[in-house]
Amino acid sequence: MDTYPLPAQRLVAEMTDAAARAPERAISFQGAPGANSHLAVMDFAPDGLPLPCFSFEDALDAVRDGRADRAMIPIENSLHGRVADMHFLLPESGLSIIDEYFLPIHHSLMSADDTPPVSALSHVQALGQCRKYLRRRGIRPIVYADTAGAAALVAEVREPGAAAIAPSLAARLYGLTIHDEKIEDSSDNMTRFVVLGRDAIMPSRDGPVMTSFLFEVKNIPAALYKAMGGFATNGVNMTKLESYQRGASFSATEFYADIEGMPGDPAVDRALEELAFHSKWVRLLGSYPQGRSRSI
Repeated sequence: MDTYPLPAQRLVAEMTDAAARAPERAISFQGAPGANSHLAVMDFAPDGLPLPCFSFEDALDAVRDGRADRAMIPIENSLHGRVADMHFLLPESGLSIIDEYFLPIHHSLMSADDTPPVSALSHVQALGQCRKYLRRRGIRPIVYADTAGAAALVAEVREPGAAAIAPSLAARLYGLTIHDEKIEDSSDNMTRFVVLGRDAIMPSRDGPVMTSFLFEVKNIPAALYKAMGGFATNGVNMTKLESYQRGASFSATEFYADIEGMPGDPAVDRALEELAFHSKWVRLLGSYPQGRSRSI
């Protein structure tokens, strides 16, 4: 908690105490109070108790240790791609994906007084998403660890002309003045969150379902092509396939994938069986209700 600016530390202490009294309602997230992840928790579970954590690992540990019932982690943004490295974090945590949530991202420019801003402090992604706005107004961008933490620091220092770019929730929490809202350069900015729990939950088949998994294909010619063939021939829609390297050998590539459907569906079972035949290993991360339609 000492790594947060003082205004955020007070809120973190209050929220941590509330979560400790009712951990069954607690949902952990990474960032300072007022971050987009905090907003996502409030939107997803209005009766939940948001539990701020300094790192993604801390948020996952809170669930594993029983201090929170669930965690909400951003995994991809429509403009900037991957956010959290879930393909590294999830296998080590032992948690399962049990739900997903999509949050529209809006940025506000805020400061401690009415002085016109000359600099803006924020996370590098938020600064990049507001680049044109800042450039038109001659506002100097300054990189900080996270958006809400930047707002808390501006509230603590109270330097004239120093502003932060953060969700409007941060301005309310830290008593800042909002100079402008929805300053992002693109109106379709969206972040996808996954909800993680200690135990896998079998979702209802009443609606569309997603399944996420990791795999590593055998190091032979056309292995990936053959592994993917089972999804095509069985009519299983793969909505995401992302490669990543583990370690420094560069000798084997692993993959993260999302598909529509779940184990128990005959077509999915056949596709996963064929995937396993052409892979060194396959690890299911969870099946969960679809938070947003992937159909065009």
